[in-house]
Amino acid sequence: MSDLKTIYQELGIPLELLNTNKIYPEANKNQLVCGGEDKFQRDFYLERDALKSWNLMCVAAQKDKVTLEVVSAYRSIEYQTNLIRKKLDNGHKVSAILKVNAPPGMSEHHTGRAIDISVPSEDEVLTEAFETTQAFSWLNQNAHNFQFILSYPLENTLGFDYEPWHWCFQR
Repeated sequence: MSDLKTIYQELGIPLELLNTNKIYPEANKNQLVCGGEDKFQRDFYLERDALKSWNLMCVAAQKDKVTLEVVSAYRSIEYQTNLIRKKLDNGHKVSAILKVNAPPGMSEHHTGRAIDISVPSEDEVLTEAFETTQAFSWLNQNAHNFQFILSYPLENTLGFDYEPWHWCFQR
C-alpha cells in the first residue's frame, strides 16, 4: 500500500481512492501462463484456471461461428502506472484518465483473470461499438457458463465508463 501511495502522489491521483476502492492483488508471476498472442501479436498471460476457461469459451464461441480475440489480459501495477503516466505526458487530465483506466492497484487486470476482448473485424478496439458485435451478444448469453462476467456494465456503481469489452473470470 505504501508503494501505491508513492505512485499516486507521483501521478497526481487522489490518495483517498486507496481508502474507498477495492485493491486487487497482483497475480503471482509464477501462476501466470502464456495464452498465445493477442490481437497485436503480443504474448498475453492469464492465471491457469482463467486461461483454461478462456480457451473453452473460445472453442464454444467458434462452434457458433463467433471468433473472440484478446486485446489485453494481465497487466502489472508497473504497467498500469506507465499507461497512466503516458496519458498524463500526452496532456490528459487525471480525472479523465480515471474514467477509462483504473488506478494502479485497482485494475482487475492485475489479477491475471481479466480480459479485454475484440473480434477480427474490429479495427478500433476498446470502444462501445463492441456491444454491436455478434461476439458481445454471444458473451452476454454464454460467458457466465465459463465463469466470465462483464465487469463494467452500463451505469455500474464503480464509477467506470461502460466497457462492453472487459470481462473477468470469477472463481
